[in-house]
Parts: sequence; C-alpha cells; structure tokens
Amino acid sequence: MCEDTHDQARGLGRRALFVTGAAAALTLGPVSFAAADGGRQETRTVRGTLLPGSPDYVYVPVDVPAGVREFRVSYTYDRPSVPAGTPGNALDIGLFDQHGTELGGRGFRGWSGGARTEFFVRADDATPGYLPGPVREGTWHIALGPYTVAPQGLSYELTITLTYGEPGTTPRPVYPPSRARGRGRDWYRGDCHLHSWYSDGRRTPAEIAALARAAGLDFVNSSDHNTHSAHPHWADQAGDDLLIMLGEEITTRNGHVLALGTEPGTFVDWRYRARDNRWARFARDIRRAGGLVVPAHPHATCVGCGWKFGFAEADAVEVWNGPYTPDDEVTLAEWDNLLVASVRAGRDWLPAMGNSDAHRDPDSVGLPQTVVLADDLTREAVQEGIRAGRSYVAESRHVTVSLTATGGRGLRAGLGERLPVPADTPVTIRLDVSGAPRCSLRLVTDQGTLVTSDPLPVSGTGSVEWRTTPAYAAYVRAEVRHETALGPVPGALAAFTNPIFLGEGGGRPGAGR
Repeated sequence: MCEDTHDQARGLGRRALFVTGAAAALTLGPVSFAAADGGRQETRTVRGTLLPGSPDYVYVPVDVPAGVREFRVSYTYDRPSVPAGTPGNALDIGLFDQHGTELGGRGFRGWSGGARTEFFVRADDATPGYLPGPVREGTWHIALGPYTVAPQGLSYELTITLTYGEPGTTPRPVYPPSRARGRGRDWYRGDCHLHSWYSDGRRTPAEIAALARAAGLDFVNSSDHNTHSAHPHWADQAGDDLLIMLGEEITTRNGHVLALGTEPGTFVDWRYRARDNRWARFARDIRRAGGLVVPAHPHATCVGCGWKFGFAEADAVEVWNGPYTPDDEVTLAEWDNLLVASVRAGRDWLPAMGNSDAHRDPDSVGLPQTVVLADDLTREAVQEGIRAGRSYVAESRHVTVSLTATGGRGLRAGLGERLPVPADTPVTIRLDVSGAPRCSLRLVTDQGTLVTSDPLPVSGTGSVEWRTTPAYAAYVRAEVRHETALGPVPGALAAFTNPIFLGEGGGRPGAGR
C-alpha cells in the first residue's frame, strides 16, 4: 500500500471559486493517484480548514486512473468547544463520479450527510447512501458540506484509498410494485416521511416495514435525505398488505421537501437556496417523475430546516411532523391562514398531511399518519387522494374521523370537496370521531374555532352537529384535541382534517398544480 499526504491548509491551497448553476461552491486542488502498476492499493490524505462563512459545498477533486476496483473515503474533523447558543462544527460528505458536479446530479454517486465517517463504492456494492457501479477513469469529487462551522473554523482530514483490480458486476435494481391488494374505494392509512439506514436513520427497510404493518398502515413512502440509494432495497418488503412508494427528502439549506411517490431511481438535487431561483425547476422535475411536492416541517427549528421557498410549487404541505410540538402548532396556524387567503382570492388551496419523520428508536412509525380516501391501494390513487385533500391526519390507527356537510336538495360533501349551494342556504356539518378518549372536538372556519365540545368519554367515541351557511363559514375543518391543564392553550392534536368548502365557486386543491 502506498500512502501520501496532501495539505490544503485553511482551505486556501490551490482552490477555485465557481458556480454550479446554483450557490457558489469551492473547488480545491486535485488529488492525484498513479496508474495501476501491479500494486493493489494506494492511499492519499487530505487536510484543510474551513472558516465561518464558507460556501455551502466544497469539492475535493480526485484524479482516478484506469483499473480501479474500489473508491473508499474516511474522514474526521475537529469539534472545539463553543459558547452556549453557538453552533459547533458539523461536516456532511458525499461523492460525485467522473460525470461531474453540475446541478442536476448526473455524476451523483451518494450522500451520507453527517451519518457516517467512511464510505466506499464499487461495481458490485456500496455503503448505504451510495450507488454501486464501476469506478471509471476520470476526475471524481468528494463533496464536503460544512453544515455549521464553529468560530474557530473547521479542520478536517480525508483519507482516500483506491483499490485496484477487476471490477465486479453491478446488480440490476428491482423495485417494489406500484400497487398492492386494496379494498377498492376506501380509507387507507400511510406514513410518507421515513428514514432508513440509507441516510441518517438507524432502521433497515425490513424493520420499517414491520413497524408500518404493526401501526396498521397500508402504505409508506421512502424518503431518505438527498439520496435515492434505498429504492432497490424496498422491493422484498412490499406485499399485498403494504404499498411501498419511493421518494427522497430533498434537504436544502433553506428547508426540506418530500418528493413523494416518484418513479423508481429518481434523484432530485438539493444544492441550492431560495435566493438561487432554482427551486421551481426541481419541483417540476419531481412532478415529471410522477411525484408530489410536499414541503416538510416548515417551521422546524433545526439549522436549515425552516421552509423558505414559499408554497407556489407545492402539491400538499406537511403540517404535522412526528410527536405534536409547538412548531406543528405554528404550521397549523399558517396553513389555516393560507386557506383563508385562498378563499378570499379564489385561488387553489393547499391540502395538509402528517408524517412521522421516524429515524430510530424510540421514534414511532405512523405517529402521525395520513388517512386518505383513494380509489384503490395504488401509487397513483393514493397520490390523487392526497393532492385532492380527501384526507385527515391521525395520531394512530385507533383514531377515526368523519366530517360531512349536507345542504340544499340533498347535496353532500366530504373532506377536500365543495358543497356548491347559494350563500344563504342552511348547511349541516357533522363530525363523528372514535378512538379519542377525553379529547374535545372542534370545528374551525375562516373565522376561527366556532364549536368546541366537552371532552369525549373514555370510550373515545362522540359526535358534533352544527348548522351554518356559506355566508357565515367559507369552509369547515375539524380538530380533535387532547385535554390540557393550561387553560386557553390548545391541547396536542389527536387528529385534524382537511377542509370542506361551502358555497359556489372557488379554486382547486394543490397550489402547485
């Protein structure tokens, strides 16, 4: 084994600042390896320091000669003490092959973020998060993502090892089917935001599928951060009882968004910010690949998690993410404001959904879950139900909600639908709930919460009926709230619904359509 050291002290040695069509990125000087000469392995070490304010992505070029069987990288970086409230060092990592680093990801070979300290790729195998395939001659790039940098800077060390030899055979990917055995038109439960060990999760697809079945789910969506490498590994987890859709959580520096139910093998790039005016292109790419565009946890408080791109391109929005917390309450209020603005302007409205964002124990798969009225248990039917807003969100399989509006000459509307009656027509709203002991039922309109029930009995079953007119309530949606000891502060949600719109006219669901 041959070893060499390559220093790029303070990130200043032999570098170039360039634009990939999005945010500026830093490219360092290349790391070179000799052509295969009978030796089996060569190693280079690269050291450098990134300062606060570094570009979002720093690329380390590696000149790969012919005859390489495996490309392996390990890395470390320092974690100095920082004052309270100041982010410390966090360095993400990924890999692009000889096709380059241009925006769009033609050269993408994998991303592990900060979840792993080493990875490899070769023709017959790769570390989870990375794509197997030949290691071809050309300039490859290790992608460093300084997520946060301490005031002292971030000093890193990369160890790059090339192993020479005959390549193996790349396995042909097999993907899960796009349909399962459904019940015809019915309510189906799903969780569309889940992380496996192919990004920063700790569960295998098999473990996630088992937990999904135990939670009473009918469908799930694979959504690992910034990689589609898990897609072929879900095929043997699908079954007549579980539809597995494929996607990605596109994790930018200005928020996260789910690509929900894309065609197998679809990769969506994440290397841009809102100011780069690139988001619309990638939203269109998601839809062209058959997916839905769903901004995730828009008011999450982690660095880079808050959604800054607006909702013009969205097909739905994740209002409830994991156990119900104050940022979900903020998102619920913002979503309700969007509904009011849609009614006022006659614009398309944005349906809501909820997902667990489960990564590892003790995260609960299916807390919460989106319950969708779909024509069958197929990818397209589930997506259409989500896009149309024919859905509600519940904390578990035990909670069931029904909200209907009737009026006029026997007209009836359900979730996501419109009751098209004149403004002065009497309308009856009925809410039925089961599986929610000691919860209160609320009816919310464009004026706010107008009906609140007493807590349900321990049986968890109850109903509310309310009469109104479209002139008084432009829409009605329901909330099921747990008890709270804090007086006027609302309790955590047990469930909430998409709205029913009252009156004639109005826009369609799905602001991104």
